[in-house]
Amino acid sequence: MLKRDTLKRALGAIGALAATATGSLISRGAQAQQGPLKIGLTTAVQLQVGRDTQEAAKIAIDEINAKGGVMGRKLSYVVADETENPEVGINAIKKLTADEKVDVIVGGYTSGVTLAQLPHISAAKTIYIGVGAASPAITAKVKQDYDNYKYIFRVGPINAAHQARGLVGWISGHLIGELGLKRIAIIGENAKWVQDLVPVLKKGAVEVGADIRLTEFFDTTTSDFSPLLSKVKASDAQYLLVVLSHASSDVFAKQWYDARFPIPYGGIDVKGQDGDFFDRVGGKAISEIAANFAVRAAITPKTIPFFDEFKKRTGRVPVYTAFGTYDGIHAYAQAIERAKSFDSNAIIKELEKTSLVGVAGQIEFDDTHDVKAGGKYVNLLFAQWQPKGERVVLWPKEQRSGKMIMPPWLTK
Repeated sequence: MLKRDTLKRALGAIGALAATATGSLISRGAQAQQGPLKIGLTTAVQLQVGRDTQEAAKIAIDEINAKGGVMGRKLSYVVADETENPEVGINAIKKLTADEKVDVIVGGYTSGVTLAQLPHISAAKTIYIGVGAASPAITAKVKQDYDNYKYIFRVGPINAAHQARGLVGWISGHLIGELGLKRIAIIGENAKWVQDLVPVLKKGAVEVGADIRLTEFFDTTTSDFSPLLSKVKASDAQYLLVVLSHASSDVFAKQWYDARFPIPYGGIDVKGQDGDFFDRVGGKAISEIAANFAVRAAITPKTIPFFDEFKKRTGRVPVYTAFGTYDGIHAYAQAIERAKSFDSNAIIKELEKTSLVGVAGQIEFDDTHDVKAGGKYVNLLFAQWQPKGERVVLWPKEQRSGKMIMPPWLTK
């Protein structure tokens, strides 16, 4: 009788094991039947920031798929053009969430567009990883209304307030500390992220000893900068600090050069980060100092390999949206693996714990789901356009790769 009970228990255990194994196989099979994880890319496809978002996504997806995907599911992507228009941007989100039914959205460029998209992202309950827009207001909504906006993360760029602090560090250490240029004029586009940035910048610059002679905003459609340049010249500034992002960058560089303007310039010029910017403006960006977040240098173990792979595939140097897209997709995939689930709430909890070696620095999020900045995290680098379109890092000093030059007409 005892032997019969023992046999019965053994058979029961075998049956339970078989059921578990069968359940596991069914679960894996169900995951495979779900098809690929679909990443929705929303970006301004006509610009380099948009092209580079797509190319970086391909690199990240190829790397992840080569290792078997995420929990047995491969990754794919679909693109929606948000242009630089809020209404078009909202339609892009609706296309990705309602029509394409993507699992996650990665992208963004203009802060005004991203802010307009947020309620629609929240309503769709779709995770959004921003890689292009800098306004602090974007992630501030996470802390203000977590339940509705917990889906929002920014992996890049560092927000406008952090960028302002990076600019202040450059003003203090390089412009004032090394070059003795204290009299500064500030001009910026009349855009949301610039409005967020300039007050912090101006306050910080004054605190480190700068003499701010002029602060002016101009419309993003400006095509004649002569009146503004006249104001800057009349201010007796020694350096012109710009905050540019849209179409004005190319026009400004050409008019500054053609006027043989007697004041050097630099700062945050998003179009000035483009690998083809120098050639695109006919070399007229010579001596401009344009802030960046990464260059081909050993910032992290991932920086040079990413730059080389991107150049191999595209023939060009990536801009900042590429860094964020690549890191963002890897962060999302790793969060799923840690969560062992495709449930958005579980993934969000793991994204909040992200600690990832990225292209431009360590990627971690603060309590507003914004990427951390400074130190081992992402920083502003200041690189100058020099002859033949070469770029030299001038600041931070420990990453300097060459000497600063002045505009050619000021060195004779």
